[in-house]
Amino acid sequence: MQKTESQYKAVIDKCRDIFSKKNSDYGTSWRILRLPSITDQIFIKAQRIRTIQENGFSKVDEGQTSEFIGIINYCVMALILIEEKEKKAIDDNLTSEYAKRIDEVMALLFNKNHDYGEAWREMRVSSMTDIILMKLLRIKQIEDNQGKTIISEGVKAGYQDIINYAVFCMIKLDEEK
Repeated sequence: MQKTESQYKAVIDKCRDIFSKKNSDYGTSWRILRLPSITDQIFIKAQRIRTIQENGFSKVDEGQTSEFIGIINYCVMALILIEEKEKKAIDDNLTSEYAKRIDEVMALLFNKNHDYGEAWREMRVSSMTDIILMKLLRIKQIEDNQGKTIISEGVKAGYQDIINYAVFCMIKLDEEK
């Protein structure tokens, strides 16, 4: 588990660095997006990853890793927007907000990772990509139902799970190098 923790933090550091630099370039223009728009953006990235996996190559010079980084960062944006929508206090310091969301997600990861015995290490990246796509379709359905669920977790849990699967994929892709 210590190996997982250090690998997880290394992936998040890379994602946070890109998030920070893009926010320096673009500001918080992403805050104009509604949650379903962010979900669709994540879906596009996950679908591109799946296409690359199925075709074995990409025509645009960006591979799976950059798309997984985008998925993670868009999920963090979604989690921040959920907090804003719930009228919870949001820190103007986006680095702090990013850290808060990731700390929550990482705590979830380590609880689940303990219970599942790091089963993700035996999974294929392609399977985890499919799970990300499935979770996105679930989120889209919940959004189409105006957030109402009967028994299921809400969109927040879906975004958190997607972050963790994307991190796992990046760890596995790095180990394959």
